[in-house]
Parts: sequence; C-alpha cells; structure tokens
Amino acid sequence: MAELAIRTNNLTRKFGSFTAVDNINLEIKKGSIYGFLGPNGSGKSTTIRMLCGILEPTSGSGTVLGLDIARDNDEIKSQIGYMSQKFSLYNDLTIMENLEFYAGMYGISGAVKKQRIEEMLTMAGLKGRENELTINLSGGWKQRLALGCSILHNPPILFLDEPTGGVDPKARRMFWDIIYSMAVQGTTIMVTTHFMDEAEHCDEIGFIYQGGLIASGTPEQLKENITGTLVEISAADPIEMLQSLNSAELPLLDAYVFGSKLHVLVNQQNLLQLSSWQYKIIAPTMEDVFVQYVKHHRKEGDI
Repeated sequence: MAELAIRTNNLTRKFGSFTAVDNINLEIKKGSIYGFLGPNGSGKSTTIRMLCGILEPTSGSGTVLGLDIARDNDEIKSQIGYMSQKFSLYNDLTIMENLEFYAGMYGISGAVKKQRIEEMLTMAGLKGRENELTINLSGGWKQRLALGCSILHNPPILFLDEPTGGVDPKARRMFWDIIYSMAVQGTTIMVTTHFMDEAEHCDEIGFIYQGGLIASGTPEQLKENITGTLVEISAADPIEMLQSLNSAELPLLDAYVFGSKLHVLVNQQNLLQLSSWQYKIIAPTMEDVFVQYVKHHRKEGDI
C-alpha cells in the first residue's frame, strides 16, 4: 500500500453553530495529485487551512507528513507549500524582490537561494522580466510567480487553494502542466477547485458538499458509479426542452440543463423512448458525476 502524505479522522470545524467541515476522512497518497472539488462555500478552504496548521480543528484529528495538525502546526508550516487564489504577492515589489522576500521567509540563502530563484524564474517563464513590478503582471503570470514563491523551499507537499480562479483558460492549462510535472517528480499536491474539468488532471478526487465528503475515488471509479446511459440533446432553449421531457413522463433516471444542452440519464432499454429527440450517447464528465452525487446526497438528507 502506498505511503500516505495526509490522513484525517472525522476532521470537523465549527464556527459557532455553523459546521463548515463535517467529519471528513481523507487518505492522500504521497506523490499524488488529489483534487478537492465542490461549490464555493462547501468547506474546501477551511479544510486546507486546518491541514496547513493555520486553523485548529473543533474535533477530529489529522496528520500531514506524519505530523499532527493540532500539535505540530509550526513544523507543518515549514514542510509545506501553500498558495491561495489571492496569490499572496506584494504588488509594489518587482518579480525578483518577491522571490527574494520569500527566500528570506524560508531561510534560503547563498548559492542555494540563487539557484532556486533561477529555477523558479525559468519554471514561471519570467526570465528577463525580473525587474518588472508585480502589479503590472496579468493574472496568469501572477499565478505562476505565486507558485514559484510558494515552492522556493522545495516542499514535499503543496496545497493549492483555488489557484486557477480569475485566470483565463489558457493560463489554467499552462498552470496544470507545471503541476503535473511537479507530481511526476514526487511532490504531493492537494488542490481545491470548483472547476470540475480540472478534476481530470487528478489521480484521486474528493467531492465536498455542505461541509461533508460525499464521494472519493479516482475519476474512472467515480464515473463508473453513474448507473444508466448518459445522452446529450442539443436545444435552442434547454429549459423549455427539459419541461417538455418532464411533461412526456418518460422513464428517465435524471435530466438536467448542461450549458446550452440537455443531459439525460436513462436505462439502456428505455433509449428508444427518446427517439423523438435527436440525441447522442456521451461519456459522463466530472460535472455530471458531481450532479449525481449531490442529488443522491440531497435525497438521503430528506429521509
């Protein structure tokens, strides 16, 4: 069995009467990319802050690299890299000054400091731009600089909290190329996101909803848990078509609007009953998977 970088046992955080994180159990393997997915406000960032030793759990326990998140929080902070959507950069400093500041924060000096800064400039594609003010960088460039600052000390584990929010799709793809290459080199990465398509880059995924972990597994495992055949129907007005399908009282497992189209889940033997509509059979995306888990979770909550 692979060695674990992160393990939690009924990890819980309450703010007054509000439970932000509710009895979460995680097991994240060393050297893997773990995607922590869920809508805004679901408890992703609160979980990350507890694992980083920034926020104390209300109850439950957890370890990061074998260190207790409640007792060893200072040591955990020295062992990890952490990057949030806000990037934690100083806009009034140059690119080089930001890197030098973080090198000082991590206690890196001399030849090691020079080498690591050069490596980060190359990784971020910022060589030759060292003296530019950070405030003048676009979101994608700031994102890569912030990543460089967070991994200057070469941490064995990296926490990325909504790192791709507010950047364009091209910048997101380039960022994920960097993340994937880091994982190949042995870095454990836990990344929170509400972009379901980013989950395809992850070795394992945890879906968090209303503070609780509602599913966990590889992308393939989670997709296989969808029962039935998924089809896609193009529509000028998908909401109107959804109403039309519902009015027909067909034996559907589910139907919902998906962008400008309609996604319909149906048992294979009932496909013929959709012959009045032009449909095509498709493979489920992670967004389809999340929709199904959330609906199942809501039904269980109603019991």
